[in-house]
Amino acid sequence: MRKLTYFIAMTIDGCIAGPADEFDFMNAVIDQDYLDSFLVGDYPDMMPGQGRPLVGLDDGNRDFDTVVMGAGTYGVGVRAGTSSPYPHLKQYVVSKSLTASPHPDVTVFSGDPVELVRELKGQEGKGIYLCGGGNLAGQLRPEIDELVVKIYPFVAGDGIRLFTGEFSPERYELAESRTFRNGTVVVRYVKPSG
Repeated sequence: MRKLTYFIAMTIDGCIAGPADEFDFMNAVIDQDYLDSFLVGDYPDMMPGQGRPLVGLDDGNRDFDTVVMGAGTYGVGVRAGTSSPYPHLKQYVVSKSLTASPHPDVTVFSGDPVELVRELKGQEGKGIYLCGGGNLAGQLRPEIDELVVKIYPFVAGDGIRLFTGEFSPERYELAESRTFRNGTVVVRYVKPSG
């Protein structure tokens, strides 16, 4: 069965963006070592389409072939001028407000995101990348098999949290931890088996 991986950047205090979706401040720490050894080296499928040629990536996928994102996350790409942010992946946008897809390669889904992910998990293919945001991640929490969290050396004070939703503690096991000289710590957690 395919797995759902929530791959996300956050501040030390747990924000994935500011209250008005600000996130560019976190990009200030992305240096060449971090880009080459981690983002391109370990998670090339998570690179958006417009940046892939700049770092020498082609259209092939190594670990993931599908991305699921909320309308707010998708809107970031649209505002930046791309309505198909991950052309190398099957793209799903979960939204009650979007009535039609602005791009033929993007499927807008207005139903229950848990049902969508369960259906995707039952299909043949590679992994499923949960791109964000916090509200969608909160709804999909029971389906998340792996968390890859890039903790950037900033404190936001307020903003969009890694997860939204009701209080319901759930344990994950640490599978990997890496520290980069730019101050970023990347942790990979997996759901305990059994």
